[in-house]
Amino acid sequence: MAGSRAAIRYAKALLSLATDQKKADVVNNDMMLIANTFADSTELSNMLNNAVIKSETKKDALLAVFPKLNAISSGLFDVLISNKRMTILNDIAKQYSILFDDFNGKEIAKVTTAVPMTKELETKVLAKVKALTNKEVTLENIVDESILGGFILRVGDKQYNASISNNLNNLKREFTLN
Repeated sequence: MAGSRAAIRYAKALLSLATDQKKADVVNNDMMLIANTFADSTELSNMLNNAVIKSETKKDALLAVFPKLNAISSGLFDVLISNKRMTILNDIAKQYSILFDDFNGKEIAKVTTAVPMTKELETKVLAKVKALTNKEVTLENIVDESILGGFILRVGDKQYNASISNNLNNLKREFTLN
């Protein structure tokens, strides 16, 4: 938990600096590249979390993996090294993208369904969510057969659960209470 709070603080500071220098888009692309690379490479994660490897070696490795980063993004490496926080680089990259999208009025809505959504249904859900949030919304469909049917919509910190499994659980609770 403390690591994620720190990552949010670093991401906010990075966004503020990038916005002041009118490089927020470029830094966002860098942060998405870093987050995607971490998702694809457990070796990179292991290297950053290894206490035996010296900080300068970690920085050199990161600069070799990401040679075309903006100066603001690569400057983050120096700040993290001086504060002994290199292990949260991936979390900072993810949080930056979330904060950047929020700053630009964009939001990701996660829709969990038992079967993949059709394009028609996706369009309807997207229109409804856009009307509710007044933001540009991107849908992410998660397929989870355990919900049996219906859907679970999560936008930001709000969740609407219209799944059949949730309805069955509610009925079960009502019967056991009476």
